[in-house]
Amino acid sequence: MAKARIAILISGRGTNMQALIDAARDPDYPAEIALVISNRPKAAGLDKAGEEGIQREVINHKDFKTREDFDAALNDALKTAKIDFVCLAGFMRVLTGGFASDWRGRLINIHPSLLPSFEGLHVHERMIEAGVKLAGCTVHFVSAEVDSGPIIGQAAVPVLPGDDAEKLAARILKEEHRLYPACLRLLVEGKARLTGATVTYDESITASGALINPPIEQAGG
Repeated sequence: MAKARIAILISGRGTNMQALIDAARDPDYPAEIALVISNRPKAAGLDKAGEEGIQREVINHKDFKTREDFDAALNDALKTAKIDFVCLAGFMRVLTGGFASDWRGRLINIHPSLLPSFEGLHVHERMIEAGVKLAGCTVHFVSAEVDSGPIIGQAAVPVLPGDDAEKLAARILKEEHRLYPACLRLLVEGKARLTGATVTYDESITASGALINPPIEQAGG
């Protein structure tokens, strides 16, 4: 069976891109990374993709007068490459509603918080300031509203005493690198799919247990 063709959109170093590339090396993984596109010509992730022998393309947003024009060029590149699914990995552009609609159910993103909390930027600093005890990351479908599409999967990590934004970001990033390939696999294999405004799962997908921070057993007398 042919593997799904994946495009990854980046703007920077591409650590989540690398996690997807690493996962796709497994012969049993149902997808191949066919294309990496950056809106920034000097994005470090482009060099990483080149080292992996992956097709690269730069579509500089500064070359276009409107977001719609940029998205049209992006759409053309994806269709020319016969892409099946698109993964945003540190892609610092807000896509238009028209683009999100064209790729509905096939366009996903990863965000370093437990959405719907802490949408947008400066997430780790805001979580530290708010004093949350559980942080994490979310893989979700992309919609017209930023960081608001239906959620596919989440991973939680504790916020520890003495954490600053950098320490917390590093802890979350490790889970991002595990969660993103797993959610993409579910999507490609049809075990997670967009149904209306929510995500439905194959009956084989189950979860149990609870995450509690601080642990209840440490609070006992």
